[in-house]
Amino acid sequence: MPAVDFSNTEIAFSHLTNRELKKSAWLFRMMNKPWLVKYGSQLALWAVENRIPTAETIVKNTVFEQFCGGTTLLDSQKNIDRLAAHNVLTILDYGAEGKEMELDFNHTMNENIRAIDYASRSQHIPVVSTKVTGLARFHLLEKVQHRPTLTRDELSEYRNVLKRIDAVCYHAANKGVAVFIDAEESWIQDTIDHLVWLMMKRYNKKRVVVYNTFQMYRKDRLQFLIESYDRARKAGFMLGAKLVRGAYMEKEAHYAAEFGYDNPINPDKNATDDHYNTAVRFCLDHLDTMAFCNASHNAESAMLQVEIMDKKGIAHDHPHTLFSQLFGMSDNVTFNLAAAGFRVGKYVPYGQIREVIPYLIRRAQENTSVTGDAGRELALILEEVRRRGV
Repeated sequence: MPAVDFSNTEIAFSHLTNRELKKSAWLFRMMNKPWLVKYGSQLALWAVENRIPTAETIVKNTVFEQFCGGTTLLDSQKNIDRLAAHNVLTILDYGAEGKEMELDFNHTMNENIRAIDYASRSQHIPVVSTKVTGLARFHLLEKVQHRPTLTRDELSEYRNVLKRIDAVCYHAANKGVAVFIDAEESWIQDTIDHLVWLMMKRYNKKRVVVYNTFQMYRKDRLQFLIESYDRARKAGFMLGAKLVRGAYMEKEAHYAAEFGYDNPINPDKNATDDHYNTAVRFCLDHLDTMAFCNASHNAESAMLQVEIMDKKGIAHDHPHTLFSQLFGMSDNVTFNLAAAGFRVGKYVPYGQIREVIPYLIRRAQENTSVTGDAGRELALILEEVRRRGV
């Protein structure tokens, strides 16, 4: 008998009232229409940016409510508490992105530090997540990766980036909180990897504070994970690894074609699944000297980890393991794992509507029927609606 049943909708949606369940069903029905998502997203972005009356209210009462914790940390507390009541942890994620000004980068740094303070006062928030592009100019990261000769001004700007990332990681180390640093596009990822390496080397000596993110849809990332582990062991610190499949497939293919190099993405989903599952096995084999997060919505990869942990006799709540899914999605994975005693968290983005709308548009787009996610989510929700008879 498996330790977890991901088809159990009673457990999956036990945190939702009948009204909330029916609202989720309505929303996923809407997102099952690609044309509606395409034009609705454009309209919503335009309306919010131009401060059209009621636009923010409409967004807040639909996709924002589904996929975000709140507009502020305090506003998110009710959702943090609701998750905690079902033994689900919270990974805080300040949702602002795509900034270009030093003022904005410093604001994001301060917001990350505020989130770390907030997390340190709660046993239910072990991790804060951040993106380097929230703390640094994209084109600076790109130039560092491809053209190592920087101007004097760029060198000064890059030093400020280092200071900001260090300030966040230093604060997390002092407050007993961990930091996930997201992976991004391949043409800036080497720069991000170097920055995260410096932070891990500095702060992961006694415990894992800083986690790098490994996008397993890239052909080279499984090898990079193994090399990162070996390098960390030689350098005398613990590796932190967050495993994801990846989020920039179309962008990567387009960029590779434009600049005439091989697409770094695996040729098919099977190859990605194979790399991902091999990475899960590798991490579980080295739990004494690393910590990792299985950050996937894929039920097969989650079940693989469940089965290996049970086979090896690894405690369900082992402190070096964590599962995570996005808030508002894959509740069948999250809540069934939590009910079986595994360490699992929800990625909970927060921020003002104007700041998080690019994030919300991506969630809506990936939940269209093109990817099949909305259909799967909707089927589970409708099954629970029928089970409750509402």
